[in-house]
Amino acid sequence: EEGLPEAYGAPTRDVLLVSAIITVSLSVTVVLCGLCHWCQRKLGKRYKNSLETVGTPDSGRGRSEKKAIKLPAGGKAMNTAPVPGQTPHDESDRRTEPRSSVSDLVNSLTSEMLMLSPGSEEDEAHEGCSRENLGRIQFSVGYNFQESTLTVKIMKAQELPAKDFSGTSDPFVKIYLLPDKKHKLETKVKRKNLNPHWNETFLFEGFPYEKVVQRVLYLQVLDYDRFSRNDPIGEVSIPLNKVDLTQMQTFWKDLKPCSDGSGSRGELLLSLCYNPSANSIIVNIIKARNLKAMDIGGTSDPYVKVWLMYKDKRVEKKKTVTMKRNLNPIFNESFAFDIPTEKLRETTIVITVMDKDKLSRNDVIGKIYLSWKSGPGEVKHWKDMIARPRQPVAQWHQLKA
Repeated sequence: EEGLPEAYGAPTRDVLLVSAIITVSLSVTVVLCGLCHWCQRKLGKRYKNSLETVGTPDSGRGRSEKKAIKLPAGGKAMNTAPVPGQTPHDESDRRTEPRSSVSDLVNSLTSEMLMLSPGSEEDEAHEGCSRENLGRIQFSVGYNFQESTLTVKIMKAQELPAKDFSGTSDPFVKIYLLPDKKHKLETKVKRKNLNPHWNETFLFEGFPYEKVVQRVLYLQVLDYDRFSRNDPIGEVSIPLNKVDLTQMQTFWKDLKPCSDGSGSRGELLLSLCYNPSANSIIVNIIKARNLKAMDIGGTSDPYVKVWLMYKDKRVEKKKTVTMKRNLNPIFNESFAFDIPTEKLRETTIVITVMDKDKLSRNDVIGKIYLSWKSGPGEVKHWKDMIARPRQPVAQWHQLKA
């Protein structure tokens, strides 16, 4: 009987040992599984946060990465502030590798998109400069104290924009001493010239010096138009109290948009339909919006004139009815013009929105020139019309002075 307990005692220790081993193993397994789930959750959360950071510009990391994209080569943009509740070591272990790869990917894709995109900031800047390039003018000014005479000499202009549908301009210059607009002087018109030379001298005689320094010399360059109102090209103004008038001073000044020609004149929606077999173009004047008010009452009485031009000569004219007191008129009137295919290159359709006035001359609200050699929007409409024969092609156009 004494041996029996001993015989059973040894297995009991073995069983206990095996049980202990099994217990420890199960505990380790449970802990490891818990850690695995925790790791998965943490890794999943970190991956999710990385994606959210890339797509959310409002987050701190998103701002840092966005800033890094805009910096020039060699620049640095790094967010070194620690995240609350984490040690720097944990932050480094958790964020270094994923952030580097995601950030590099975003930087690479963004750089490629900026290089390939036609609307990048650099292109827009160049495009804006080209639109605002109105040329420049050279002139000189001086005062003769003995004769109380102000002398203004208009020398020349360079790189003027083409205002006529023929791809050129007929420039001349008006000279004012603001605020007096009644007494103006004008140069001669230089026909078909974007780099005109005038070399004309103008005298403002009997002008006391104390009044001269209170005036502003204002030069306005215009394109002469025989059949309608002259088109403004650009202007320059210079206060005479800022000029040393004791001797002739010569200036080169960039032309700025004319104040009387600035501001929106409204838009016109029209369609073009070209039929090559019938040798005709149908122009449909659909509607206008936000037209400039030309009358004292803050409104206009608009109608539309459509001229067919061939080699700078007027061939045929059509016009719509007049819409009384309406800045957003709907016309829906179509006009057909016979145009042989071989003459398309030399053809221009001039569309003029007018304000009807019973008591005086009708006012021009704005114009549109449609041809192969007009502005970008007009040329696009013309080419779309050719590319889609027998189909009406509609487009909005900004009215121009």
